[in-house]
Amino acid sequence: MTSLAALLVLGVASATLPACAPNDPAPSFEAGSTASPTALPTGGQSEAPGARDGLGGPGASASPKPANKVLAAGNPNGKATVPAEARAVDTSKPTRTIGTGTPASCTSAAVVKAVAAGGVITFNCGPAPVTIKMAATAKVRNANGPKIVLDGGGTVTLSGQGQRRILYMNTCDEAQGFTTSHCQNQDHPQLTVQNLTFADGNSTGEKAEGGGGGAIFVRGGRLKVVNSRFVRNRCDRTGPDLGGAAVRVLSQYENKPVYVVGSTFDGGSCSNGGALSSIGVSWVVLNSLLRNNEAIGSGANPAKSGTPGGGSGGAIYCDGNEFTVRIAGTIIENNTANEGGGAVFFVSNNRTGTMKIESSTLRRNPSAKFETRGFPGIFFLGARNPTLTNSKLS
Repeated sequence: MTSLAALLVLGVASATLPACAPNDPAPSFEAGSTASPTALPTGGQSEAPGARDGLGGPGASASPKPANKVLAAGNPNGKATVPAEARAVDTSKPTRTIGTGTPASCTSAAVVKAVAAGGVITFNCGPAPVTIKMAATAKVRNANGPKIVLDGGGTVTLSGQGQRRILYMNTCDEAQGFTTSHCQNQDHPQLTVQNLTFADGNSTGEKAEGGGGGAIFVRGGRLKVVNSRFVRNRCDRTGPDLGGAAVRVLSQYENKPVYVVGSTFDGGSCSNGGALSSIGVSWVVLNSLLRNNEAIGSGANPAKSGTPGGGSGGAIYCDGNEFTVRIAGTIIENNTANEGGGAVFFVSNNRTGTMKIESSTLRRNPSAKFETRGFPGIFFLGARNPTLTNSKLS
């Protein structure tokens, strides 16, 4: 893609993703539904096979019911309507269960094996909160699905121990199996994480697909995040177009959005996108909280002479051509960017992208070098200025 002169002045540019089938048509855009006024979980999952315990093998004990009280995440005062497809998945009949009722039975190996096997996955680690120290990254196998749901019941933390990425899905990674002839635009796997905490993930040094995604990296299929917390995640400190200390996404089926609902992103640090980052991907962020994240690179994109590049999008970094971002019922505060967009960095290279901010508050998100006049904390290049409805920027 060729950046315009204005982008070069500000040090931003596009990135091109490798494709599995170059003759595939470009994905079309389809916005998320706004139907259904309630935000309660629904049974979006079909009838699942009998539960499996421990490491995913057959077990005699019944799977636990989801916790009655889930973790506190997101903006409790957010009132944005959550469409049906963005709600939590019913996990009352899981495919498999990690653990046999004790914290010791909930191991990194059990998580890795269950994620690879796919299906609806719950945890049985006992009634108290538990932290599972991940000794390896859990990777989705593309043929095992089509739906993969990971539900922590509000008591489980997956920790990367500051050493590794926690969760990985990539439809264009041959090591995880090709399932179609057009890996960059397929509707599966469909990954949902809910009622979970992702802590201390770190993808520093990961070079595949350009890096980023300290806690979760996704390319292809679909991703949904519901009622989850992301704390102290990291990715590379420098680089012009990598990002997403918590979540990095490259391509989604037919450009359908990544839904982030009722979730918290706190204390993330990366070259760009201290919480979320993407190229050519649409987002719908509802009733969430993004705070204390930082974009710490230097030199923007493309990297200015003598600099390593990066430093944009303290909380959110979005680049590409046709994509949209909708932020509703959300608080974005106290995030910082060494270059532009202390809260949000949004560059649509062909100027077709749009952003809506509804019933949200963006405050104290300093941009050290540049931002769009009249939109504190935001650097925006798209079809038109961001649309603000009942929102405050300061």
